[in-house]
Amino acid sequence: MTELLLVLLSAALANNIVLHQALAIDPPVRAADATPRRQLHALGLATLVLLVLAVSGSQLLLNVVLRPLQLESLRLLVFLPLCVLPVTPLLDLAQRRWRDWPLVGLKPLLLGNAAVLGLSLHAADSALGPLQSLALSLGSGLGFWLVLVLLDDLQQRIDSEALPQAWRGLPVTLASTGIMAMAFMGFNGMFGR
Repeated sequence: MTELLLVLLSAALANNIVLHQALAIDPPVRAADATPRRQLHALGLATLVLLVLAVSGSQLLLNVVLRPLQLESLRLLVFLPLCVLPVTPLLDLAQRRWRDWPLVGLKPLLLGNAAVLGLSLHAADSALGPLQSLALSLGSGLGFWLVLVLLDDLQQRIDSEALPQAWRGLPVTLASTGIMAMAFMGFNGMFGR
């Protein structure tokens, strides 16, 4: 149980997929510009669920089909559709369940999120067990959501400050993301992995 908690916390904080691994830097930077707060939470939740579904499904497919048939080299070709196909049903189901959530416009951000495929391949390469891969995907999704919210807070604060014209927009967002990544590096000593 302690090992699962360490994997979860390490994936969320120390080995964050956005700040440490740079797998999912595009959606937070794009979303931090002019996305309403509720849509950021919808994107965070949808990414969390998509990560859990894709990583768990890819681990199941790897262990049940690819490894017994000695076709592990086809991981990329098999995992890619597994990471893309659940997006539309996931958003449709969420729209039916929570009608007031702003899920419009999230499909391109979820389809273009490299973290889903990258985390599936990482879990397959590191030979994690089913519970550890579930903890890894859950922690990575929570870490992604945390970075989304923190970047939005930072963007709101930056917008209210007087900045030189050359620093407005993407330059200050990337510099802020780099500083946030250095701050998250402080968690490396807490969760050894």
